[in-house]
Amino acid sequence: MARQKKTIITCAVTGAIHTPTMSDALPYSYDDIAQQAVDAAEAGASILHLHARNPETGAPSVEPKDFAPFLPRIKQATDAVVNLSTGGSLTLSIQDRITPAKTFSPEMCSMNMGAMNFSFHPLVKRYGDDDWKFDWEKDYVANSDQNIFRNTFRDIQEAAETLAPHDIKFEHECYDVGHLYNLKFCMDIGLFKAPIFIQFIFGILGGIGPEIDNLIFMKRTADRLFGDDYRWSVLGAGGSQMALGTSASQMGGHLRVGLEDSLFISRGKLAESNAQQVQKIRRIVEDLGCEVATPDEAREILALKGGDRVNF
Repeated sequence: MARQKKTIITCAVTGAIHTPTMSDALPYSYDDIAQQAVDAAEAGASILHLHARNPETGAPSVEPKDFAPFLPRIKQATDAVVNLSTGGSLTLSIQDRITPAKTFSPEMCSMNMGAMNFSFHPLVKRYGDDDWKFDWEKDYVANSDQNIFRNTFRDIQEAAETLAPHDIKFEHECYDVGHLYNLKFCMDIGLFKAPIFIQFIFGILGGIGPEIDNLIFMKRTADRLFGDDYRWSVLGAGGSQMALGTSASQMGGHLRVGLEDSLFISRGKLAESNAQQVQKIRRIVEDLGCEVATPDEAREILALKGGDRVNF
C-alpha cells in the first residue's frame, strides 16, 4: 500500500468519557488542559483535539467560558492546529454542542456521522462506591448505557450549514461502516467539500470493534466511496490505541492518541500524560520509517484555513 509521506499525529487531550477518578493524569483544570496540550504538541502532535471541563468538578462542559481560559494560551505557546469537539455531551442538542466552534472559529472541529449507542457503563465496575472523587462521576458512567448519541441527518446539516461561514475543516468521526455512507450522502448533497478528513474509530461500545480486519474493511469502503477525495486517520480506543495507530501509519494514514481515547501507556499501566502517549507513538512511527508531520504540513495535507483565522 502506498504510504503517506508524512504522518499526522492528533492528540485528544481530555475528552468527555473518562472521569477524574480514573486517572490522576486526566486534565480538567484550565491550567492542566493548556499545559498538557502544549506538551503534547512539543512531543509531536500537530493537531490538538480539545474538549472543556468544569475546572472545579472535572465534569464535561460545552460552555465557551470553559474554553476561553486555555485556547489563547495554547495558541500563544504552539503552532499546533486546534480542533474543537462538537460531541462534548451525549445528552445535549447539536445547537449546544456546536457553540464552542461557532464562538471560536477553530481550524477544525469534530463531527460524528451518525446517531448511535455510545456507552462506557462497564467501567463503573472497576471502582467502589467510596472511590469516586466527585459526586457526579458514578451516575454519569453507570447511566451511559441508556444514552443514544444523537447525530441525525438534520443535526449534521444544521452543524455543517451553521459552521460553513467559518471555513472549518471537519474531522468526520465514523464509528461504523454505515457512517461512511452517511458521509457520502452528505457530500452528494453539497454539505462537505473535498478533501474530507475521516477519523475511523474502533473499540467504542456501540461501534465497530478494534480488529485489523475492520480497519481494512473501513478503508476499502472509503476508497470505493470517496476515491482520492479524502484523508484518513485511526482512533483505537483503550488497549487498541497504539496497535491500530501503528497500523494506520503503515497503511498510509494518520493517527490519534490521547487520554480522551485511552488512559494507558501500556497494558495495565496508566499514562503519566498525553505527551507520553505522543512520544511513544512518534517513536514507533519513526522507527518504522514514517515521518511525523509538522503543524504546517498537516495544514497543507488537510487544506486548512490557517491559524491566523481563528477567534482566540
